[in-house]
Amino acid sequence: MIKVLVWNEFMHEKDKNCKASEIYPDGIHGVIAEFLGKEDDIEVRTATLDDENCGITKEILDDTDVIIWWGHCGHSRVPDEIAAMVQEAVLNGMGAIFLHSAHKSKPFMRLMGTSCSLTWRESDDMERVWTASPAHPIAQGIGRYFELEADETYGEPFGIPSPDETVFIGWYTGGEVFRSGCTWSRGNGKVFYLQPGHETYPTYKNPVIQKIILNAVRWAKPVFRSENCMDCPNLPSVQRAELL
Repeated sequence: MIKVLVWNEFMHEKDKNCKASEIYPDGIHGVIAEFLGKEDDIEVRTATLDDENCGITKEILDDTDVIIWWGHCGHSRVPDEIAAMVQEAVLNGMGAIFLHSAHKSKPFMRLMGTSCSLTWRESDDMERVWTASPAHPIAQGIGRYFELEADETYGEPFGIPSPDETVFIGWYTGGEVFRSGCTWSRGNGKVFYLQPGHETYPTYKNPVIQKIILNAVRWAKPVFRSENCMDCPNLPSVQRAELL
């Protein structure tokens, strides 16, 4: 089983004056957990900003294969020590998927080491997402491109380190282009960023987006996990020990 933790700040969906409360009454995390939970090889649990310790402990991360992170207006409310814990878990081998505005989340920025800045606009632009790396596991079953009737517009420059692979590139009717799906290796772990998913659009109910997230979970699952990968141990020589 692939153990997935879906983390969501869960703020917009609780605001009855926000459209997100109508689209995702049980939270974005609830929708993602629901479709992932239908898979025989995936075990899902959720956590939110209001949970104790944001729903994250070292023990929970040690028992998580892939974390999915959605955040927007609550980035500053995530304690630095929680962000550092997630970063270390990824370096140890846990997979991480960051969605939409999570480009400015503390864990993502720590893993990227850059500004992660971009341009944006809310204008109901249609987005056409092109598959730039059709052989990548995350792109399987997606096709040459797909379209989202409306989503928040993100634009370049995107202040991220050069991705290992750019899996998807988005184009908007307003003219912008954006690296909409990117992967990185960080230590023993894998990281995927997926741009579509503004809270006031039903993006996570789209079967293509769901397929991408499902593919990403299976791609990001650990291949090798270690402990304390940030340590610098002083070890004896193997060759000298053999001679003795």
